[in-house]
Amino acid sequence: MTNNSLLKWIFKLILKYKIISIGTRYVPSSKIETEYVEMFNFTKTMLIEIKETMITTESIFYNLLRDVGEENIPANHKFYELKPAGSEIEEYALVSNIITGNDRYLYVELSNSSLLINKFSKIITDAKGEIEEHSSTEIVAHMFSKNDAIKIATKIIGMGLSNKLNVKATVGMTAAAAVERLINLNKGIGPQSGIGFTKLGGEYALVFENRFNEPVENFEDHQYYLFIDMINSTLFTNKYGKNKLVEIMNKIKNFITTECEGTIEGYREGGDDLIAKLPSKSLAIKAGLDSAWFALNNKTKIRAGIGRTRHEAGERAQLADKVTTTPLSLVNFELADGGYAYYIPSEFTRATLNFIMDKKAKMFIIFLFVFIISYFFAILGYWEVLGTWIRSCFIGFPLWINF
Repeated sequence: MTNNSLLKWIFKLILKYKIISIGTRYVPSSKIETEYVEMFNFTKTMLIEIKETMITTESIFYNLLRDVGEENIPANHKFYELKPAGSEIEEYALVSNIITGNDRYLYVELSNSSLLINKFSKIITDAKGEIEEHSSTEIVAHMFSKNDAIKIATKIIGMGLSNKLNVKATVGMTAAAAVERLINLNKGIGPQSGIGFTKLGGEYALVFENRFNEPVENFEDHQYYLFIDMINSTLFTNKYGKNKLVEIMNKIKNFITTECEGTIEGYREGGDDLIAKLPSKSLAIKAGLDSAWFALNNKTKIRAGIGRTRHEAGERAQLADKVTTTPLSLVNFELADGGYAYYIPSEFTRATLNFIMDKKAKMFIIFLFVFIISYFFAILGYWEVLGTWIRSCFIGFPLWINF
């Protein structure tokens, strides 16, 4: 479904925005992944591009500063591109982050054996990381997110350089991936201290040649906000009652707090909107998507926005009104320096999509047949017959397609 060029073209004409995917081509490997992939494909959830991202080394670094916090990246650093990122956003990579979560593995390697390794381990555990392997020169730890891993790695490297000890650290989806990334880091930067990580499919390194002031103990909060607003809530309440509205909003609120580790702000019982603070962008998108799917299943729609501040999240939610004049269930967010959104089609739109997909071959044959007959009528000059023929084609089209 995701690579259907015809459907993408049709919806680009309707929405006026590029359609990156319809459904997903992510391959699940567990029960929960299968459930999400089936939901993406059943609802025909579309990833649309509101503002194209410009993927360059400079934009990757700029977004690293925003994600990690400029105060956590020492000034005396060098930034290297070990492997360039892809030129386009890969929808399955985004789906992977949404489904599998934001957790990452941190691999730390010392240039030689040192008792500092024990202090490094404590720094990691104090930051709520879980030590999985620990030797005199290596640490493998499970961290809550890539950003946390990079911040902790920077602190560890600063301590190492202050004690004339070179330290390398890498971040990966698995422990094996982190180790492999360190091998590539060694090839790319040599014996210097540094951190290797990925961004948008590319591999990058922060390198430190000299000692620096270590980042502060308490890192600045870089969480994300999710703004959710029910569309046409007054009409919904008039039709289904206030209790139904309260039921839907309470279930959305409970899902965000229990399944997405969110904290609810700005919600009043009986209201049609809320703000939630979540630990990462991927969890915020997951919360927005699940809320939109749930709302649609209950005959209503939401607009959702994700941002680094409450104000930014609210502005992104309002973008749903600008995409089209018809109210949409839309989850709007930022990737790199671009703007993207998940659009959840209505039941009618999904039925139309299924019809087009099921009847696509028949539609092409009928179109070709009608075109050939019309062409001959035209070149022979039978314009009245041509008009009658075309009108009969339009009238008989539903019968032909179901033949």
